[in-house]
This record gives sequence, C-alpha cells and structure tokens, in this order.
Amino acid sequence: MVAEMASERNRLVIDTCLLAGRIMIESGSEMYRVEDTITRIARNAGIDNSVVYTTPTGLFFSIKGAAVSELRQITSRTINLEKVQQVNTLSRQFADKKISLRKLHDTLEHIDQNTLSFPIWLQWIAAMVVSAMMMILFVGVYDWADFVITGIIGGCGFLANYYINIWTRVKFLSELIASLIVGTLAVLAVRFHLGLDMNNVLIGGIMPLVPGVPLTNSLRDMFAGHLLTGSMRALEAILTACAIGAGIGLVFRIFF
Repeated sequence: MVAEMASERNRLVIDTCLLAGRIMIESGSEMYRVEDTITRIARNAGIDNSVVYTTPTGLFFSIKGAAVSELRQITSRTINLEKVQQVNTLSRQFADKKISLRKLHDTLEHIDQNTLSFPIWLQWIAAMVVSAMMMILFVGVYDWADFVITGIIGGCGFLANYYINIWTRVKFLSELIASLIVGTLAVLAVRFHLGLDMNNVLIGGIMPLVPGVPLTNSLRDMFAGHLLTGSMRALEAILTACAIGAGIGLVFRIFF
C-alpha cells in the first residue's frame, strides 16, 4: 500500500512538472526558466533527484531510481507571458506551502485550458500603435505625414498574420503573406498619395511581424548554456526574418 501511494504521488509530481513546463514553453518562456521551475516544483514535492531535459519541441522528466518517466511533445509555440507569470506564481505558492500538489496540478490545468489572451481588437490596436511608433523611432525624424498610414498598414499585416496562423499550420507562411500584404499596401499608399515615403511606411509596417522575443530568448538560452535550444530558436527567428524579407522582396519584384 505504501509503495502504491508513493508511486501514485510520483506520477502526480511528474504530470504536474510536465504540465507546468509545457505551458511555459508553449507560451514563449526561456528554457533555463522552464527547467528551474520544474526542478523547484519537484524539489518542493520531496523529489531531489529529478532529471529534466527541454527542447522547443519536446520535454522530458524522470526521477532517478524510479521506474517511471514521461516525454511530452510541444506542438505549438506562441508568446503569452501572462501564462508564464501565472505558472511562476503558482510555483512560488507551492514552495511556500500555500497550496497542495493536487491544487497546483488542477490550477495548472485550468490555466492551460482557460487562460484567455487579449481580444483581437485590442491586439490590432496595439499593432497599429507599435507600427507607427517604431517607424518614428527607426527613421529618426518625426514623419507625421506617414504616421497614420503606417499604423493602419501595420495593423493589416498583423491581422493577416493572425488569421493565416489559424487557417494553416505551415510554418513561416503567415509571415511571408503578411509581409507581402504590408509591402503591397505601402506601395499603393504612396502611389495614391496617402503616404510620402514608402521606406518609412515599410519599416514601421513590418514591426509587428519581427520575431524580437524569440531572438532575445535564443540569446538568453545560449548565455545560460542551453546551446542546442538557443541555436534552434535563433534559427527559427532567422527563418522568420527571411520569410518577411522574401515577402518584401516579392513586392519590389512585382511593382518595380
């Protein structure tokens, strides 16, 4: 009976750790943070000899000396730092004995299934603001004539990227088509005298598509010693940037 209870608890610990790690990886967390959180949860659950191995596409957890281990596949990755913050908060509450292991597991399942992102209309407005502001920042002059049209085009590119990601699972296709749309709208806006400088509009319009967070996380992972994970994330960010560049290049090929 005691052995069965210990085995059941170990399985609950493993499932909880893998669930927390999967949520964090899918939400865009750094790998060293994922491993640290999983290790802390296991240690606070009474397991000091855990083994954790993480990659952007898979998560492995085992207990030394135990005849059980599990592997979870990571099928999607996005940016949702709210989920990362919630998992970290729960981990600290578990460390402080404010919640039980079962409560931690159930709450993680709730976060995984029910945490809502910001509404699409708010994300669209944020993308427009980012596009317009980043155009001013990168150009270095107060180009108010292109300010509004840059925001509108950047918002259109963001919506295209968002809905194409929902409709298809082909990697980098959404960035390619979205950048193609941004470039086409920038050319048309200048030709119809809705904007003045096409280069300025393009610079701002593609900003919501640029993989800034994945590239930053890849560098942080490499600095933390996760060379494989950091290299994989850097390659993904570079391929995304290439897709954006290919879309803009097609626009120049078509119109010029």
